[in-house]
Amino acid sequence: MVQVSKPMWLPHIDVKKPGGTAITLLLGFSGWCLFLLVWYGLSATHLVPAQLLPSPWAVVRALYQLFAEKNFLADVLQSIVRILSSYALAVLVAIPLGVLMGTFPVVEAFLNPLVSPLRYLPAPSFVPLLLMWFGTGETQKIALLFLGVIWFLITLIMDNAKAVRMELVETAKTLGAGRRTILRTIIFRSALPAIFDTLRQMLAVSWTYLVIAEIVAATDGIGAMMMRAKRFVQVDEIMAGILMIGVLGLLFDWLMRLAHRQLFPYLYREKAFKH
Repeated sequence: MVQVSKPMWLPHIDVKKPGGTAITLLLGFSGWCLFLLVWYGLSATHLVPAQLLPSPWAVVRALYQLFAEKNFLADVLQSIVRILSSYALAVLVAIPLGVLMGTFPVVEAFLNPLVSPLRYLPAPSFVPLLLMWFGTGETQKIALLFLGVIWFLITLIMDNAKAVRMELVETAKTLGAGRRTILRTIIFRSALPAIFDTLRQMLAVSWTYLVIAEIVAATDGIGAMMMRAKRFVQVDEIMAGILMIGVLGLLFDWLMRLAHRQLFPYLYREKAFKH
């Protein structure tokens, strides 16, 4: 049998085999360094006009000035409130519907033909309707953010509930458990770690709709700041807003990961045992 060896210049690359922590951190840092180097090179060589592509340092300086001189903190806090309130509403609707659809095929047969097609409708297409229904106030923005994630959340949570092993359900039935008990103590609890991870991933999608929600007749929020900057061709402030959304998204993702580890520590003990 011929043994195929890995190239010596790629000693840490293998199929589905994670590298060490140090290698992972080094590669992540190198990727960001390369990105910033290319960005700086394009701005420094003026291949793109400086007015349209400011340097990384100019964007960081603009972000500092926004916080120090233009009360940007209030805009950031308002955007966070909109994201969290709309997402909380979506979660309150999606979890019960998704779990019921994943547990009872009859419920899935009734609701899934309605939910599945709605996933393919872009949330921004609802903006004219939402403006007519709710006006230009806060309700319209919350509704748009809600519509941006609700249909995907329901479908993904349904899949999480479906993934619960049937052996657990059959065992509960053998012991005399009824439908409510199985739904509450078997399906929901078994699927909860996967549901929580789904919520973390979909929260990132909610952030992608923030600017769309805040560009229509908004006076505050990160998107409103970016639209004000657009009127005066302040590209550095627009990019600072984009940077801020990215930082907030990463922060909330990290907090959700931390919460997942605290709520379900047994999953991480199992992973550590396997390795």
